[in-house]
Amino acid sequence: MNLLDTFAEFKELKNINRATMMSVLEDVFRSTLAKKYGTDENINVIINPDKGDFEIWRSREVVADEDLTDPNLQISLSDAQKIDEDYEIGEEVNDEVKMEEFGRRSILALRQNLTSRIMDLEKENIFLKYKDRIGEIVIGEVYQIWKREILVLDDEGNELLLPKNEQIPADHFHKGDSIRAIVVRVEMKNNTPVIILSRTSPIFLQRLFELEVPEIFDGLITLKHIARIPGDKAKVAVESYDDRIDPVGACVGMKGSRIHGIVRELRNENIDVINYTSNLQLFVARALSPAKVISVQILEDEKKANVYLSPDQVSLAIGKGGSNIKLACMLTGYDIEVYREAEETPDEEDVALEEFTDEIDEWVIDEIKKVGCDTAKSVLELPEEELEKRTNLEEETVHEVYRILRAEFE
Repeated sequence: MNLLDTFAEFKELKNINRATMMSVLEDVFRSTLAKKYGTDENINVIINPDKGDFEIWRSREVVADEDLTDPNLQISLSDAQKIDEDYEIGEEVNDEVKMEEFGRRSILALRQNLTSRIMDLEKENIFLKYKDRIGEIVIGEVYQIWKREILVLDDEGNELLLPKNEQIPADHFHKGDSIRAIVVRVEMKNNTPVIILSRTSPIFLQRLFELEVPEIFDGLITLKHIARIPGDKAKVAVESYDDRIDPVGACVGMKGSRIHGIVRELRNENIDVINYTSNLQLFVARALSPAKVISVQILEDEKKANVYLSPDQVSLAIGKGGSNIKLACMLTGYDIEVYREAEETPDEEDVALEEFTDEIDEWVIDEIKKVGCDTAKSVLELPEEELEKRTNLEEETVHEVYRILRAEFE
């Protein structure tokens, strides 16, 4: 029985370099030889992986026939002279060990050991290769579709998994389809590498922008923050390090040419690109785009932002199913509360002081107006003692004025 088939298989492996291959082969042979002879210290293994062959040579010291104690380390003078009649005591004999001497069972065990070591090495190399590729886009071919995941093969035939929860809701693939995704996790389970892909990760969107927008790839524009509801909507905050470059315009492209490819890859996911700013109030306002914000109040300790908008902008700020405000919260890292703010119009419930001339003397009204109060509510906002100090009115008169004005709103 020979090992040529195993050598041929080994030679085809792409992820194992020559030095590692030689080391593994020698190690496997030496362990087998050590079991057979008790030691491998006097054995030299010569491997030729290109041809798929090998040689095993054993070195032994020539001793007198009666002094032979260890047939592995020593050879009797009479046996040595059968190889070459010129050998003398004390010299070293190198003779080749033939695989036939091992026996069928030992050869079978050696081959199984070799195959197992090769597979383990290949698995480890796949694990290390993809461990270094976490966060990178890979392109593969859909090989099998199951209920909970899709099996994808890379260009070397390695198996990758795309779980259901890492797929965009609108994703529908068929066997043989080409697929793009990023590597999110690499694990070892039962000594087998498990490579997990994702199309829902914000990093996948980031990598697509890097592919489509040269300024991002070159470092002129940076993606500061990304928030996604996969397949529905995403918000991307961008910043330019070159004042001559409009980061939003560069990312969108002429007539949307650059962003269109990304949207198509993400199954028509709506993408808002906004200018990043370190001004938190302005950033929160921009994050709620397309809604127009009146004012923003930041509560730093609570990581909260109170946003005030006109009534017709509230639904825009919240978005369909609350998606816009949810993404704004994810993008800014703040819990955003939206409040309706009434438009600045005169208070319809307030009443001018002239309306009370039938109950309050005109000279009293004139005296009150001198201190800047010309409506009922503006008077009631002042304490009675304050109005008394500011005017020449008697305490009783002031008290009566307040009674008449309060009655108007009760």
